[in-house]
Amino acid sequence: MENFRLRVFRAVAERSSFRKASEALHLSQPAVSQHIHALEEELGIRLFDRSGTRTSPTPAGKLLLKYAERSARVLDEAREALVRLNGEVSGELRLGASTTVAQYILPRMLGAFLKDNPRVTFSVVSGNTEEIVALLLRESIVLGMIEGPSLSREVHVEKFLDDQIVLIVPAGHEWVGASRVPLHALTGVPLLLREEGSGSRRVVEQALRKAGLRLNELQIRMELDSTEAIVSGVEAGLGLGFVSGWAIGKAFRLGTVIPIEVEHLEIRRELTLIRKLGPGPEGVAAAFERFALAQKEHAPRARR
Repeated sequence: MENFRLRVFRAVAERSSFRKASEALHLSQPAVSQHIHALEEELGIRLFDRSGTRTSPTPAGKLLLKYAERSARVLDEAREALVRLNGEVSGELRLGASTTVAQYILPRMLGAFLKDNPRVTFSVVSGNTEEIVALLLRESIVLGMIEGPSLSREVHVEKFLDDQIVLIVPAGHEWVGASRVPLHALTGVPLLLREEGSGSRRVVEQALRKAGLRLNELQIRMELDSTEAIVSGVEAGLGLGFVSGWAIGKAFRLGTVIPIEVEHLEIRRELTLIRKLGPGPEGVAAAFERFALAQKEHAPRARR
């Protein structure tokens, strides 16, 4: 029901990238550029600043985005209201997920949800925890699924899964085979950590401080923007890394990384579903929220 050029415009604006928008919409990057150019020609104004490495909306683009998002919400409500006449759950859900959730947990959840709700479509944006919270507050997404605690008081938070953060080392590392290593040993090895703003990074830092290890004692060799990048870096021998237990299943089975237990350090966290404070969601958002909160699985314990 939404004007397709506006949908393309929203995808570019929300992701700050023509490439990421093309991937999300299953279009070629030139096709995305053509739609944006046609919209700019129609309106007679430039909507994006393409200078540098980042694409950002111009003042006119930011203004249009507010109206485009409002229009999309109204059309979603209309579609859901029409479908409810037949007693079905249908419509598009704009969902945001932090990177570990998006890569390792959400695909399974969406598959299970869609079996019972085949008329639902999803628009999913991934980013670190801070980015997902910001998208929620801007109402670019309706629900968010994050790994770390939200620092905003404007969101409603509920746990949907447990997770355990584990330290992984490459196969052949000198610590492989040890029952556990002392906490102070972490100061003598290069570490690969997630970037600032990541929920995983925040949880790891809090746990290390609580265990009595000062962050300035660590040898942080590299900061990476995804869990997958950390696992690959550990496999390549670049350092050791802290990652979600959900993320190491394949690498563990292949024997390329090994989880190691550290004395006096156990890092557990809650994966949470977030929405803006206020009345609860309706329609497809309410159905997915009920489904997510009913999950009974627990994070896999790392095998040693």
